[in-house]
Amino acid sequence: MLENVRPAAPYEALVHTDHRAPDENNVLMGIRIDRSKRVKDARSEAQKEIEDYRKQKEDEFQKFEKEHTSGNKKAEEDASADADEQVKAIKAAGDKQGQKVVDDLLRIVTNVKPEAPERVTQPGQA
Repeated sequence: MLENVRPAAPYEALVHTDHRAPDENNVLMGIRIDRSKRVKDARSEAQKEIEDYRKQKEDEFQKFEKEHTSGNKKAEEDASADADEQVKAIKAAGDKQGQKVVDDLLRIVTNVKPEAPERVTQPGQA
């Protein structure tokens, strides 16, 4: 049964191109050139579509990022404003009571009253 099966016509045409007339070889060459051109055109068109799709997705991502980072900017601004207020309050407290704190520290450091800890025995006590 397999003996009756013939190879496909395009395969047969490619195998027996040497036996054809020169005009048939020119036609086949033209067909090959046209096919190659169509493949190249399809590749370039596919590449263009890929680039367009990539650009579209990049634009969508930029839009998404812009929409969702605006909330973060607001939170950053609020936190920065709160931190600035706290720094101002600390500076105001330092300006108001800073000299008193320095004076108290100097007084404590310069007026030394040495005392032995309770667990240390005094000389002469036993």
